[in-house]
Amino acid sequence: MIERSEERDQAIRAARPHVAALGWTKAALAAGLRDLGLDPLEQEWLFPRGPVEAVEAWCDLADREMEEAARGEDLLDLRLPERIRRVIAIRLAMNGPWKEAVRRALALQSLPWNLPSALRTVARTADAMWAAAGDTSADLSWYTRRGILAGIYGATLAFWMQDDEPGFPATLAFLDRRLADLARLQGPRRKAA
Repeated sequence: MIERSEERDQAIRAARPHVAALGWTKAALAAGLRDLGLDPLEQEWLFPRGPVEAVEAWCDLADREMEEAARGEDLLDLRLPERIRRVIAIRLAMNGPWKEAVRRALALQSLPWNLPSALRTVARTADAMWAAAGDTSADLSWYTRRGILAGIYGATLAFWMQDDEPGFPATLAFLDRRLADLARLQGPRRKAA
């Protein structure tokens, strides 16, 4: 479980505007803490593992904000694929102002020594998305749903990084195709059962 605190959330929110210029670095964290009127050295106890831990904390914060936004919508009236689509759309819209911070986070997490952090982050995000969509599975499908969604979200996020159109309609069309592909793959299995 990731450590959560209001101090960490505030530090992440304050550092985010500096990430486009400075990347997810100690300099960006220090600038954010200075903006809050705090000692930049506080990052040492807030994020002992440095910028990689700050990225994990930001992803966790984004997961919680996404779940809260999804609770504000009436998703349970939708079919499950439509709920997942809506949750992913919420997450992408929330990331919109921070696209460069997302790009920098992906670059940092793509370094081989940060693979454990990247895996933890994507697993937590896929779980948060299913929770926001109202998933209550408790059997083997709990794992398969999260694994499949991690792949779909990762591909959609990569497509979104190149989509600068307001409302990202091309990205949503890409997501729709991925969800349709998944439904086609699941169709024959259901008929065989």
